[in-house]
Amino acid sequence: MTSKDFSKLESNLGIKFKNIKLLQQSFVHRSCLNENPGLKMDHNERLEFLGDAVLELAVTRYLFNTYSNPEGELTTWRAALVNSKMLAEIATNLGFNDYLMLSKGEAQDTGRARQFILANTFEALVGAIYLDQGFEKAEQFIQDKLIYCLPKILEHKLYLDPKSHFQEEAQERTGITPSYEVMKEEGPDHNKSFVVGVYLNSDLVAKGKGPSKQAAQEDAARKGLKKKGWE
Repeated sequence: MTSKDFSKLESNLGIKFKNIKLLQQSFVHRSCLNENPGLKMDHNERLEFLGDAVLELAVTRYLFNTYSNPEGELTTWRAALVNSKMLAEIATNLGFNDYLMLSKGEAQDTGRARQFILANTFEALVGAIYLDQGFEKAEQFIQDKLIYCLPKILEHKLYLDPKSHFQEEAQERTGITPSYEVMKEEGPDHNKSFVVGVYLNSDLVAKGKGPSKQAAQEDAARKGLKKKGWE
């Protein structure tokens, strides 16, 4: 499993590791060890634990030193930067999928489970960089590979959930506060499905579907943003 050539990844990262085993370990998922008991490496969860703290501190320092906005806004921006979707996207762009060490079962899953694995691996990598080269190098990596996404997040208001974003845009552009109405409810109690409409006054803008009213409202708001061109 560790015969993978990590030199290309080091090039993508812009970092040459002193201890290559730290880099390798950051890509070892727990499931891999179950199928490869002879692998003389630990999984990446301790590195992930460390990297999570380093990541939060680095992003917090950057936001605090760069913006004078109130704490609540900075917290929302930080959450948009370090959520699993964003981290997984960065990890994919850096080529992480070619280096993940997974069980055969985990390797076949390319959906939401893979997103979490990629995000956790990104955090583990940050922990590995911190141990190998110190906080300043880890902080520089985070700024180069993650924080550069912040202008896009702020410009497109990606730090807002769909409902908040739709409401803000609707109030700003039309002076109307959106309302939501359940249009259909089906299925047994343990497996409900809801269809919800989002309205501006009496005008139906979009319909959304989900396993809960909240999820259906968010889906409707997301579709409403797209329909109105307010994304």
